[in-house]
Formats: sequence, structure tokens, C-alpha cells
Amino acid sequence: MRSLQAYEPIVGPAVLHQLWQLADNLQGLKVVHVNSTRTGGGVAEILSWMIPFMNELGIDTSWEVVEGNAPFFAVTKMFHNGLQGNQVNLLHHHIESYEDTNRANAEKLRPVLEEADIVFIHDPQPAMLMHLCPNRRGKWIWRCHIDASRPYRPVWKYLRPFLETYDASIFSMSQFSRSLPHPQFLLAPSIDPLSDKNVNLPDEEIQATYKRFNLDPGRPVLTQVSRFDRFKDPLGVILGYQLVKKFSPVQLVLAGGGADDDPEGAEVLREVNEAAKDDPDIHVLLLPPDAHRTINALQSCADIIIQKSTKEGFGLTVTEGLWKGKPVLGGYVGGILLQVINHHTGFLVNSPEGLAQRVRYLLNHPEMIRTMGDKGREFVRENFLLTRHLREYLTLMTGLRRGFSSRLVVAA
Repeated sequence: MRSLQAYEPIVGPAVLHQLWQLADNLQGLKVVHVNSTRTGGGVAEILSWMIPFMNELGIDTSWEVVEGNAPFFAVTKMFHNGLQGNQVNLLHHHIESYEDTNRANAEKLRPVLEEADIVFIHDPQPAMLMHLCPNRRGKWIWRCHIDASRPYRPVWKYLRPFLETYDASIFSMSQFSRSLPHPQFLLAPSIDPLSDKNVNLPDEEIQATYKRFNLDPGRPVLTQVSRFDRFKDPLGVILGYQLVKKFSPVQLVLAGGGADDDPEGAEVLREVNEAAKDDPDIHVLLLPPDAHRTINALQSCADIIIQKSTKEGFGLTVTEGLWKGKPVLGGYVGGILLQVINHHTGFLVNSPEGLAQRVRYLLNHPEMIRTMGDKGREFVRENFLLTRHLREYLTLMTGLRRGFSSRLVVAA
């Protein structure tokens, strides 16, 4: 694992000095993060760098993962969909599976969780754990990575009693916050600019990627990298591409993988393959969880990055695309609004027709592709790199130890 010092050429020495200053009062603090998977999805990616860097800063930080069976992950996927507004049929056996699995995990994790000074619980999968640790001595924070702005009421009604007793909660933007009787913090996610997924690649590796996936470097490439999830709207991306192809010889890459806690991915992938099967210029790629450098190369090959989500907690693939100097066409939803500044770093779209219109505009104005790409990379440098994310976590932990009186706090 690289040291924080490696980021000085990107963010400057003052940024790193501030991190060490903030961490000075947190030396030896015992911190635990809990989520539902070590691979797949943005939460796992963030924790994979956050844990070692917190330890480097002198904070005793560990990462625990709840274990579950297929019924458990089926119901937590229902919670995820319900928090993002979908109607789901939550039955007694679903609740039973969720609660039994959390009890089993509590038996295993209780010693480390009850001894921690601060516990971060990520998303709904392990949300019940706090109720199962009666002898806890530290502060517990629920970190919601989901667009919970308009949750399906029965799902929220069930989860809220577990969440309201936390000491604080974190959302990615103010629109996602819920009515809870404790301080709430706004922290946007971030990327690691030196990871395999985001480091600058040599040109020969990018050229090899064209050949590996049978892409024509002489024709524009549109790329969406996402889990195969209906909220990412891959079928809508295909429709938009088909409209563009009537006028321009474009190629489409839909690349993604699965996650241990997402049982719907296989069915969505089947639907995508069915929609794409007759077109040799649609490249549907199911990638392994560790294909970070491949994703980097595919995004680097792209002329335009797409993230046509219909719901999106944040969208790290948007950040990744902007960091690679590409304009991003994103859905007019959630955390994408924090990143795609309309007409500056990309375009916001609501439909396949709108997507097609913006793609055609950019292809007819190549100077805009370059200008938006330059703006996007600098926007990420200033706002969405891991050093900013670490700073806000350190600020939050300092504040929790000293006490906050306000209900909604923006970490700075």
C-alpha cells in the first residue's frame, strides 16, 4: 500500500500537512467500519484505501464485513431499492432473515464493536447491529451511500427505529437526508487518483485495450461502467446509442461486474445481452471485481463517458470519467448533480432521446469534448480526491468527540 506522501505531487504539501494536524488529536482512537462486501461497488473501493490511510495517520482502524446467505442479500437488496423509492413487497420471512443474520453477525463482531471509540455502519445491511451491542462505549454513525430522498414508506418505517438511536448519520448530499433525531453530516465520496482504476496509463496500454476488446480506434467510443443494476439504466443507454448510430458510426461499451451483496445483477445482465445481441458494436463486458486497470483503460479509450442512472447515491464512475479528462453525460439525479456541471463538465440527461442529442452535439463539436474534459479533471482535483474525503472524516470524528449541537453539518 502506498503512503500518503505519494499524493503530494497531485494535491500539494499543505493538504497533507492539514491531514496530519487533524489526526494529531485522534492518535490511538479505535475506529471500526462495517459494510456488507469487500469487493464490488463504491463502498468497498473507498474502504479499501480509507482503512490503511487512517492507520497511517495513527488512528487504530479496522474493517469488518457482515456475512449473509442468499435470502439475506435478497432482502437487503429490497431495502436498497425501497430506500431509492421502488415499491417492494416486504414480508415476514424477509424481516426474519434480516434480523437473524444480523444477530448471528453481532455474536461474532460484538467484542470489537463494543470496544471501539467510533463505529461507522455503512448502508442498511448491518444497520441493526447497534441494537445488538448494548454495552457499546463509543459513538456510532450510520453512513448512507444511497439516494434516500424519497424512500418507499414501509421500508423506511421498518428501518427508522434502528437508525434513530445512532449518534449521527452521514449522507452524500442534503437532499438525501432524512428526519432523524441526531446530527447529520454531508460528505461526498471520492476516488484514489493513484489506484489502478485512476492512474495515468501509458499510451501503448490504451492501444492494446482497443485490440483486446475489438474496438475501432477510428470511430467514437461511448462507455458506461457500472454494476448491472436497473437503477444504472443500461437498457436506456442502449436505446440512446441506437438513436445516435442512425447518424454516426459510434461504438458502445457497457462494462461492469457484480457484487456479493447484489443478487439482481445476473438478471439485468441477461436483459442487456438480449437487447445488444444483434449489434457487433455493442460490447457488453462482465468484468471480475479486480479488473481495475481494465476499467481504467476502457474509460481512457472512451470519447464520452455515460452514467445514465435513474437513481444514484453519488456515482464514482462519474468521478473516474471526469478524472480521465472525459465529458460525462449523466442522469439528472442524485450525486451526479454534484459532479456533472451542465455545459461545463458534461451534460445532464433525462431520457434516451436526450442522451442521443447530447452525444451528437459533442461529436459535432470536438473542441467541447476537450474543454469539458479539462474542466472535469480540475473539478475532481479540487473536490473529489481521497485527501478531501479523509479530511472530512477526521473533522467529523474530532467534532463527535467534542460534541455537536446542530442537526445538519457540512464537514469542511
